[in-house]
This record gives sequence, C-alpha cells and structure tokens, in this order.
Amino acid sequence: MDEDDRSIKKSLAAQDPIVQELVQDDIEHGVLIPLKTTLELRDEYQTGHVLITRVPTKAANPVILTLRDLLPDESFKSFPHLRRCAKPSDLPAHLKARFMNESPQSRQIHTGKSNWIYIIIGPESMLNRDEVVQALSPIEGMEDGVFLESIPVPMVSPTSQVQAAMWSQHFWPSLYRKNNPLGPHPSMIARQTDEIAGDAAIWMGLAHKMARQTQEAGYGEPIGVCIIQREEGQTRLVALAADCRWRHQNRKTPGCTGNPMAHAAMRAISLVAQKLVRAETRKTDTRPTPILEFEAFQDGPVLPDEKRVFDLDHPNPEGYLCHGLEMYLTHEPCVMCSMAILHSRMGKVVFRHRMPLTGGLCAEDRGSDHPALKGADGGRGLGLFWRRELNWSMVAWEWESSGCLPPLRVDKAIHA
Repeated sequence: MDEDDRSIKKSLAAQDPIVQELVQDDIEHGVLIPLKTTLELRDEYQTGHVLITRVPTKAANPVILTLRDLLPDESFKSFPHLRRCAKPSDLPAHLKARFMNESPQSRQIHTGKSNWIYIIIGPESMLNRDEVVQALSPIEGMEDGVFLESIPVPMVSPTSQVQAAMWSQHFWPSLYRKNNPLGPHPSMIARQTDEIAGDAAIWMGLAHKMARQTQEAGYGEPIGVCIIQREEGQTRLVALAADCRWRHQNRKTPGCTGNPMAHAAMRAISLVAQKLVRAETRKTDTRPTPILEFEAFQDGPVLPDEKRVFDLDHPNPEGYLCHGLEMYLTHEPCVMCSMAILHSRMGKVVFRHRMPLTGGLCAEDRGSDHPALKGADGGRGLGLFWRRELNWSMVAWEWESSGCLPPLRVDKAIHA
C-alpha cells in the first residue's frame, strides 16, 4: 500500500458523512503493535521425555511399522515439530558426544557417512522399555541389542524459525511450521493488521474526542471508546461512548472510585445492546416495559456525539451483540471491561495507553518494568484477549501515536 493510498484524508473521504463531520482534528497514522499472549510470555517451552532408538537405515521402515503396532499414531502426532528420524550428523552436539563415546561401534556410527539412523519411539510415560526391546529385537540388524535412550524435548511447537534452530541445537532436530501454538497465527495477525492500519487512526481519533468531551463536562476520566463494523472493505460507525463514572458521584468522597458500570467500554457495549433492542422492538412492534430502571448502568447516550451515533441504526441487527465488531479505546480496559468485551464477542480491540497496574488485556506482569511504578505490584498480567480456557478470543493491538494526538493522562491506579 503506497503512501497515497494510506493517507488519512483518502481514508476519511471514504467514510460516511457523519464520520467526516465528527473527525475535526488533524490526525496521522500510528503504529499497531500486536499484544503477546500469556503463553508467549511465560511458557517459552515445556519439556518432556521421549524414548529414541538407533537402527540401520535399511531397517527404518520395519521399525516404524512395528512402533505403530506398539503405540497409537496419536502418540507421535503430539510432536509435529520434531523430526521423527534424524541422521547421526544432525543430532545436537551434546547428544553426539553422549552416544558416540558409549562403545567403539558407536564411534564408528558417528564417523564419516553413516548407515544408521535415530528414531523417536514416543513419549516415555506411555512406553514400557521391556516391551519396546521385545518388539524391536526380531528386526534384522537389531539382533545384537536394542539401543534405547531417554532424552528431553520441547512439548510445544516453536513460534519462530530462530526458536526452531535453537531447539535443534539443544534438544532434537526441530521444524517451524509457520504457526503459533501459543497465540494467534502470525499470518492472521499480519493480515488483520494490514486490514485495519489504513483507518485505525480515524477511530482512535474519535475515541480521543469522546475522552476530551467527558473530561470537559466533568462526567468522568478522559477515557473514550469507538466501535465500528468492518465488512467487505466497508466500515460503519456503530457506537461512541465516554467514561461517566463521576456523573452522579462525587470524586472528592474519600475512597470513592466512581460508578464502575459507567466505564467507557461497558457503556459502549451497552449502547450497542440498546440499538439491537430498539431494532427488535421495531420488528415486532412491541414496547416492553423495563423490568429494572437503574441509573447506575448509564445505558443511554449522555454526550451529544454519543447520541448522534446512537440514533443511527445498527448495521447488523440480526447479529449477536458485538460479534465481529472492532473496538478502539484510549486506554487498556480493566479486568471487568476486558471480560465484558470478551463475552460480547468483539472481533478486534485496539487501545492506545497501557494501564500497567489495572489493565486486563496485556499479558505482561502488571507494574513491572515501569520506572514510575517502582514498588507497585499489579499482579500477573491476564492477557484476556487470548486465553485457551475461555470460549472466545480476539486479536488485540496497542496503538502508538505518531505525536498528533496528545496523551490522555489518568492515574495509573485507575481501572479504565
């Protein structure tokens, strides 16, 4: 994509008139940095032990066929990143030294062009050594004794070519299959980053606008949110919302942290829900009486720009809440808001300012490596955008401004 195609003016000209009216500031492209998952940051690899054997090259196929009868194929399918067979010359240096010094025959096997090959049998925990020896002994070339050794290997696939090379040097010949078992697939991240890069600054600019408006009105912290729908290359503005935690509470009250249900992300999701309810009542021609009216939820639009967007129809009223939508936030959402975003089935999330003590999306330990927070501890990062144990995941980015949007300062201890 050339510079002309990526210009903000060209991106803005392609948007709906209401978006062009709302975006008044001069904005520039920023940088999108994909978040790392908890597994990518903490579990670089876990090792387990496998049994290996050494056989004449001509006996490799009979040995593998025998092993299939001895152990289910699934036992090795859990190691797609490891080569099943390896030549003596391909072994890591420490394994070569260990195996070649066992006997004169071993030294001969590892000298010059070898007619032997090493084969992974399977996980040691699933094998009985005596049964393995008994099964392999009758094979031609194995009569003089079955070689059997236990070695540690990584239990998960490498996430880069560099890591695969490192594991090949330290453990066993490994393969990088251009995937990522610990997070989003690299090609998916690259594709989706390119998809949103052209206009991300527009939506972040609108989130900033909401943050400034609520701060000026005295309703809440300078935190704003913008939600859009992207479909077949077209974008539609779905909701704008700002933090309103102080709208009905006195921030000077000792110990008061404001209304948690009026966080910007919670309000934005609620406004989307109200749009869907509105579309449903129009379709069924019903006007249900609310079971509970409670001011704390701040479900309706409060600021003028919130209302302008709220009055627009939802572009996909048949969908599930925020399924596949994109959320742009000025600040990393707190744990409560992060879970709300997750449960609403948001598709993508982009935020500008990290909340290193209270954020719920980042996986880095909260409070660490922040000189301004020396001595503070927010606990382990949760990385809620991508967790295996949760039934939804999404791609998330941190957006770094090129300097056109001034930072929005909030207390690091605030739950955004």
